[in-house]
Amino acid sequence: MGLFDIFKKQKVQEKEQAPAGQREEIEKEEKQELSAGLEKTKEGIFSKLARAVAGKSKVDADVLDDLEEVLITSDVGVETTVRIIDRIEARVARDKFMNSSELQSILREEIAGLLQETHSDDSSFGLDAKPGEPYVVMVVGVNGAGKTTTIGKLAAQLVKAGKKVYIGAADTFRAAAIDQLQVWADRAGATMIRQDMGSDPASVAFDTLKSAVANKADVVLIDTAGRLHNKIGLMNELSKIRNVMSKVIPDAPHEVMLVLDGSTGQNAFEQAKQFTQATQVTSLAITKLDGTAKGGVVIGISDQFRIPVRYIGIGEGIDQLKIFDRKEFVDALFG
Repeated sequence: MGLFDIFKKQKVQEKEQAPAGQREEIEKEEKQELSAGLEKTKEGIFSKLARAVAGKSKVDADVLDDLEEVLITSDVGVETTVRIIDRIEARVARDKFMNSSELQSILREEIAGLLQETHSDDSSFGLDAKPGEPYVVMVVGVNGAGKTTTIGKLAAQLVKAGKKVYIGAADTFRAAAIDQLQVWADRAGATMIRQDMGSDPASVAFDTLKSAVANKADVVLIDTAGRLHNKIGLMNELSKIRNVMSKVIPDAPHEVMLVLDGSTGQNAFEQAKQFTQATQVTSLAITKLDGTAKGGVVIGISDQFRIPVRYIGIGEGIDQLKIFDRKEFVDALFG
């Protein structure tokens, strides 16, 4: 059972255990929180969309051109935008006449369809740990993307779910990164394994897994250096960490999670490209969506890299790293 499965199970259990009236209130609050977290993106897309269809009675070539510009400037990405426009063009050709007022619902359906293709099986992903072995997640991403914070929030939620969590501070190139991770580990109630600054990251990962196995941990989260120094150096470093971990637990890591800063827009696409070339990324966490109008990156990156988005960050709070639910995301985005 992976992290995503653990959190989904916990979410379902919390709702089932709540009284019926309270259950509805929980769902309402969750929807409101997600909607508020995506407010800037919603405002950006729909103000542009309103201008694109102003005074138009039907969806024609001009409206589609304007819609293309709306999506690209909302950081959905060129390739994904072209796919969406092609789908809408096909519907316009099939239905012969399409009112511009229908455009929002059509756009909603097509975006939901794209996310459905990438998240076709939300039940599990990556490799499953063998019984009695900890589930190992290697977390990658550039400095400043919210990698350390994401690890801290995941650890806190896992501990809350009753799991024994170990964190490996394998970003040994910045003393601040180790200290910041220690604060999060203490706050979450997780055990952190660390060495001195400048130590071999693979050595830290090895020690963490050995200790986690010996102490029967449920989950191990391994932080890695966030330097995009060069592709070869990055690849070698991540490969070494993976190889060393597999000596302790043959299938480790069971998951490689890439953390991306949603507020960087197109830069997030480039980071995804670099890291997917450097290592086998199996899941994505996209952070800082509450402070940006560039939430369209969730749609574009998910579509282009065919890697499921598992978590989104919509605030600083420890509970504001949310399980990504494609339906809830589209519903929130389109109000």
